[in-house]
Amino acid sequence: MLKPSGNKIAAWTGWGATILFFSYVVAAGALATGYNWDWSEVPGFIFDFGRMVPGPLLKGLGVTFQIIGWSLLLTFILGLATALARLAGGPVLSAVARVYLEVVRNTPLLVQLSVVYFIFGAVWGLSGFWSAVLALSLFEGAYLSEIFRSGILAVDEGQWQACWCLGLSNGDTFRRVIFPQTAPMLLPPMCSLVISLVKDSALASTIAVYELTKEARTLVSETFLAFELWLTIAAVYLIINLLMSQLGAVLERRNGGW
Repeated sequence: MLKPSGNKIAAWTGWGATILFFSYVVAAGALATGYNWDWSEVPGFIFDFGRMVPGPLLKGLGVTFQIIGWSLLLTFILGLATALARLAGGPVLSAVARVYLEVVRNTPLLVQLSVVYFIFGAVWGLSGFWSAVLALSLFEGAYLSEIFRSGILAVDEGQWQACWCLGLSNGDTFRRVIFPQTAPMLLPPMCSLVISLVKDSALASTIAVYELTKEARTLVSETFLAFELWLTIAAVYLIINLLMSQLGAVLERRNGGW
């Protein structure tokens, strides 16, 4: 087995090899198509140092973070509510939750986003921003509910019975005994779900929400700096998700892992 230092060296070697290979493929593709690189304008799209104001990409990133933040909050609420409805909501609530899960998990997110924006958004007066938040929350909430449900079912049934013998209600049992035991187990899959949400937020650009990807698409159409801008956007998403992964790893270690 490799020692920790050996693992780090192997990880950095892998990263270096991947970056070199990816750089070679991009450069070769650009050379084959006769593409002329021009990175001079890209920094100004991130931050305009002349006027000391954020560029369109940085503004778009701010909108992306807002979408992610609100979607995470609603995803947690929907996921937990759906899991509890399936486990202890009675036949009606359980059936409704099951229908919601099957519809959301078996249809493309892009279709759901369009339905929410063009139908529910028109009926309820939702803007593109809130339509994107709602669609992402419904989509990710369905998957999070199964994560919650599997975590709750992983706790031995004797824990519930012991709490009932002590006179605790179902709510107190779940809040004080069951959920604290499931939380460490749920960290890895929840981290993967957050990463998925970050990437899926780019689909908000399809309904004219000027988040990071939409700003990039607009700039590409105006400047024709396709490679430069899309590589920049890919790097931004990569950095965000790597930070999310590291945060998840730190939380997992603090909670003792699996």
